Amino acid sequence: MNIQKKFFLIFFCFSLLLVVLLVLLMQWSIGKGMIEYVNTKEIETLTPLVKVLAQEYEKNDNWQAMQGKNGKFRHLILDQLSDSEFSGRPRPSRQNDFRGPPPKHPPSKHINRPKNDSLVGRHSPPPPRPSENGVHYALLDSDKNLIVGKLLEDLEYSKIKILVSDKIIGFFAVSKRSRLTQGYEFDFIEQQQKYLWLIALLCMCLVALVTLPLTRHVVEPIKLITRGVHKLTQGDYQQSIHLKRQDELGELSRDYNELALTLSENETNRKRWLANISHELRTPIAILSGELEAMLDDIRPLTKSNLASANDELKHLKRLIDDLQQLTSADIGGMRYQKKYEELTFILQNELAKYRSYLADAGIQLSLDLTEKKIGVYVDKTRLHQLFENIINNVIKYSSGTGLKISLHVEGDKPKPLAVIRFEDNGVGIDDSHLDNVFEHLYRVEDSRNRKTGGSGLGLSICRHIVIAHQGEISAEHASLGGLAIVIKLPIT
Repeated sequence: MNIQKKFFLIFFCFSLLLVVLLVLLMQWSIGKGMIEYVNTKEIETLTPLVKVLAQEYEKNDNWQAMQGKNGKFRHLILDQLSDSEFSGRPRPSRQNDFRGPPPKHPPSKHINRPKNDSLVGRHSPPPPRPSENGVHYALLDSDKNLIVGKLLEDLEYSKIKILVSDKIIGFFAVSKRSRLTQGYEFDFIEQQQKYLWLIALLCMCLVALVTLPLTRHVVEPIKLITRGVHKLTQGDYQQSIHLKRQDELGELSRDYNELALTLSENETNRKRWLANISHELRTPIAILSGELEAMLDDIRPLTKSNLASANDELKHLKRLIDDLQQLTSADIGGMRYQKKYEELTFILQNELAKYRSYLADAGIQLSLDLTEKKIGVYVDKTRLHQLFENIINNVIKYSSGTGLKISLHVEGDKPKPLAVIRFEDNGVGIDDSHLDNVFEHLYRVEDSRNRKTGGSGLGLSICRHIVIAHQGEISAEHASLGGLAIVIKLPIT
């Protein structure tokens, strides 16, 4: 069973249960209220009888006139109820109520009916006893002792005070009905019960009409996302789901689109990564293989210089493999860090002193703008040396400039100040489209991959892993000198 049918059945069954309970509760409430109404109305009808009983008491100043006289007590009650609906006589049908007046016949002057005519002396059936309609009556004295009538222990009675000169001389007790078996009230309750069930049926039809589109509204986006996820598992990342909704399903569709875009980008990066690795490995291997084959075929002489050239290609291949291994270790968290508190200005000054001659040999003039403040950082000193070395080597190989400016200053206030290191060259720089990609694996701005520039395109990727491991940030910007600027931000402790 699919989720739409489950939702529909859950909503429909819950609504059905709720409607049935409401109908039963309303039926009980109507019946209970009608019984209380009938009991109250009967008490009101019998209220004048209280005065008659008080007059009977006043005859002898006691209840001697009523003591044990059930017939007299019954006739007093029947006389009071004779013109009411509580008399016990069957009511005329509604059809008879609207028949109109009986037809008129001319009187017969000379008609003598025999004495034994069936119409003569005919009497209507005697009225029922007061207890035959399910109600019992009793007369009690002031101490609530029975004088006449029936007082059953299993029935609940309404007691009307009988007063003479504002003194309670007794009580007239009327048993309360627990249910209705006849009368207009009983017909009214039956009619209301039918109407309630018709209303319940109409409500369930409305529930079905509302539940079907509601479940479809909820389930259809889930079906779309399910089909989309199935396509993702099959490797189809070029898709998106557009739901114009402002609820959780709308947020889920947006997250799904982000996931599909991320997977697509990762798949593109993976393919490019494999292509770049293949290219980087194939080039030195092809050169090394060609030089060795040329020497073996006596095309090139087996000299020390030729072996040195082959050895250079072997070293280049070894560096590439080492960089790949190091970068892979960084990706899986395999690079080890031994951090401790260091003074950043001192580390940077000592490290740059080693590269002055190296930069001078490459025709690059170094200028420094370092703060004199002591900046405490929690770092791995060896990894920082690797970080600075990779950046400087990148400047020498790719900048084509003649100047390098390195600055260090503090940015931000407490409690989270940052140490900002900027490496700026005056080379040709790079376009805006490359600024966000220079830290990716094997990414080089020059698509031709000219070997004269050296490098493997992994140095800046390793730099990013080192900075991130120190809870810092690294980014590429346009330098104020006209070239490229590498900006490093490290948290100060």
